[in-house]
Amino acid sequence: MPPILFYFDFSSPYGYLASLRIDEIAGRHQRDVEWKPILLGPIFKTSGSSPLTSQPLKGRYALHDFVRSARWNAAPFHMPNAFPIATHQAARAYYWLHDTDPDKAKRLAKRLFEAYFTNGKDISSAEAVIAEARSLDAKAESLGAALTDPAIKERLKAEVENAISLGVCGSPYIIVDGEPFWGADRLDQVEAWIRTGGW
Repeated sequence: MPPILFYFDFSSPYGYLASLRIDEIAGRHQRDVEWKPILLGPIFKTSGSSPLTSQPLKGRYALHDFVRSARWNAAPFHMPNAFPIATHQAARAYYWLHDTDPDKAKRLAKRLFEAYFTNGKDISSAEAVIAEARSLDAKAESLGAALTDPAIKERLKAEVENAISLGVCGSPYIIVDGEPFWGADRLDQVEAWIRTGGW
């Protein structure tokens, strides 16, 4: 079976919450998940949208719902002081590591999410990303050079453009055998679709 595609931005609270469950859901049905970090900035530009917290009325609700949704999922959560943040360094690091060690790349993604949404660390800088990678023994010195490599920049750009071509409009965005689901609140539907093949 093809992998389930899990698109997310490292600055997305709902992406973080989905990251805590998606592998478990897929594993119950012997399916693999391909994690694919993206950048919401270009997606918002394409869709004419903006971060939830910057939108009138929706912003205050979103801040309340982030915390409530974390409680519902029994997930550790601390709203970062710096929000939203640029996540291109984190996404580039993921793809660079993924090409040589996909499992370690996923572990790095989880560490970055935890650092940001549990410990309140600003993970926007290369230094912050490298520090998290170093804790995984992920060749931090090589990663530092890779983050400025034009090839890895183009790789991330291509991933974002491909996501947009598939209709990815937010984070998280999950595609199961061609069927798209937008939002952490769609995870039960995701599992039902995996289990039944659709309805």
